[in-house]
Amino acid sequence: MEKGFEVRRADLNDLEQLAGLFDGYRQFYQQPSNVDGAHSFLEERIRSNESTIFIAIDSNEKGVGFTQLYPMFSSVRMRSVWILNDLFVLREARKMGVGQQLMRAAESWGRSEGAVALELATARDNHAAKSVYDSMGWTLDTEYDHYSIRL
Repeated sequence: MEKGFEVRRADLNDLEQLAGLFDGYRQFYQQPSNVDGAHSFLEERIRSNESTIFIAIDSNEKGVGFTQLYPMFSSVRMRSVWILNDLFVLREARKMGVGQQLMRAAESWGRSEGAVALELATARDNHAAKSVYDSMGWTLDTEYDHYSIRL
């Protein structure tokens, strides 16, 4: 364990802890608490192998952070790209390297899967997270404008 925590790929045995972390993540983005919904959502992702989740566990076996990745493909590059969609660390575990270790696990996973890149999006005002991404060698895409439409 590094710095009092370990990062490993999550499985169904981690659902209870993941659901609480995921609920905290959603609340960070001003969503109402829904632990049961979080549990169901994550269980479906894991059971159907639709995402890859890494969890950080402290020395007391408590989940202190997680990241979730979704696969997609780049037609131009003819390779897979993984979307680092979710990254969350409990407030009391921040500034201890948990987020960086979760991101390193995601990078290692992407390489092992033959991905050409990992991508993520964050709020423009999420300066703390952006400084971590910058320090880890992630670069801001200035070549393409990304659009979306709510359905």
